[in-house]
Amino acid sequence: MKKKNSTGAMIGIAVAVIALVFGGVALTRNIGKSDKVITKEAAMETLEKYYKRIDPTETAPIKGQVTFSEEDSLFQELPDLKADSITVQETTPYYAEIFASSEKTGTGTDGYLREMAEKYNRQGITVNGERASVRLRTVSSGQQVDYPASGKYVPDAISPSSDLSVKMLNAKGVSTVNIDDSLVMNYAGLVVSNSTYSTLVEDYGSADAQTFAKATADGRITVGYTNPFTSATGMNFLVTLLDSYDSGNILSDKAISGFQAFQENVPFVAMTTGQMRTAAERGSFDAFVLEYQVYINDSKLKRNYRFIPFGYAHTNPLAMIESSDKKAILDSFADFCTENGAQLAQNDGFDQNIDYIPSLPDYSGTDLMAAQKLYKENKDSQPVICVFVADVSGSMAGESLNTLKDSLINSMQYINPNNYIGLVSYDDEVNIALPIAQFDINQQSYFKGTVESLDAGGGTATYDGLCVALKMIEDKLEETNGAKAMVFVLSDGETNRGHSLRDVEDIVSGLGIPVYTIGYNANIEALSQLSDINEGVCINANTDDVIYQLKQLFNANM
Repeated sequence: MKKKNSTGAMIGIAVAVIALVFGGVALTRNIGKSDKVITKEAAMETLEKYYKRIDPTETAPIKGQVTFSEEDSLFQELPDLKADSITVQETTPYYAEIFASSEKTGTGTDGYLREMAEKYNRQGITVNGERASVRLRTVSSGQQVDYPASGKYVPDAISPSSDLSVKMLNAKGVSTVNIDDSLVMNYAGLVVSNSTYSTLVEDYGSADAQTFAKATADGRITVGYTNPFTSATGMNFLVTLLDSYDSGNILSDKAISGFQAFQENVPFVAMTTGQMRTAAERGSFDAFVLEYQVYINDSKLKRNYRFIPFGYAHTNPLAMIESSDKKAILDSFADFCTENGAQLAQNDGFDQNIDYIPSLPDYSGTDLMAAQKLYKENKDSQPVICVFVADVSGSMAGESLNTLKDSLINSMQYINPNNYIGLVSYDDEVNIALPIAQFDINQQSYFKGTVESLDAGGGTATYDGLCVALKMIEDKLEETNGAKAMVFVLSDGETNRGHSLRDVEDIVSGLGIPVYTIGYNANIEALSQLSDINEGVCINANTDDVIYQLKQLFNANM
């Protein structure tokens, strides 16, 4: 019998920034894919052969006590903000700190607010008799809500892409003071090829958000959108979609029913804009969400695709946290942007005149958070079957493995209990640590206890572990017709035992199961190649923010 009475797993994760810039996306079917087509039958034949050769062991799972802390969980999940999130450093002791979304704090046409902050700090402006400056941090719109709401880190002000974030922050009990309704104007929209647009107009009579929803539910097109828990555009799209089914009542049974019909033909909700871009390039989406400022700065998109605006305008407000005493500086900075930034804003693609007037109802922050919950509970008409494939090789021993165990245990509460979860661990060999079962309280108990019992040692047989997970999933799919499937490969090192990526890539392609790879000090290039086969995500992980990032990953996919 193979070694291993108990083995281990684990994870580290840091999700790429939500607002990466698209460049020359091509929505042509099969772009980037191999000409070689692998049938599922051929893939299964090879998988069966490999599985017999691997001959995994199976250990009895261990029960643990499931307890989820309701209080301060978000505080614990959020990572400490690092110095590299500061894009503009203050130049005086008297300063105001602003969280801002990445389309305003980057470089090139994504650098409007960064450039304005740098100019402001060079002016030597005096406020209340003191020289003043601003500190600017790049923080996603979703995290601009989470940090102040949890008390983990409270800036003086936030400037998310949309005022939906301000509303949700207020609903979480953090009051704000409006400094500027709109530093710059932007719009969310669907990008669609000219040919698809013409087809929609011909078949449905129009090509607005409601048409896209109906065409998706009819199975005519596939729309890609980003995680509404982290992405302002994804949140805007969710509300627009729900409102299209029952205007003024996004939480009604009618809205839920429409959303479920839509989701049946959505392959996945992208964790990042980068993942969505890759999927779009390969033809997985016929249309995808994007901000107008990105679209207008891409000549290929403007030439070959149409931009169909939807939902609320992305007003990029500046809102002060009420407890701050820096209103005078923030007022001064907002005035400076208004007086000196108009041309720069237009050059960067903001403040453009488009033929669109938003008409959605003024939903409250409470409504918006309820919509997120509705999304989480109804995004999958069928359960998800998932196996975690966890690397417990010798390099994971010690503090790293202990930290990663805590991360997985504390984030498991974000997996819907109607899904089916299993766990495979591997070092030189592969062990089925937890057979697949519905993630009810009993399976959760086994999952937690098994994770807690893991230890590390030996080499790294990553692709052997993947093959065992795929075989488990395929066996389970025969029992649960219509279920979605996915794999999470969690590795901290290069493969040095068993099968190779080249051995398994045709199997993964033929089965069509997306593989999400999470690398801890890993060979990211190899893991990325594995994820790219079926539009998964490869994440280069850091342990300090693993719980928060896993939460977002599970909210989007499980």
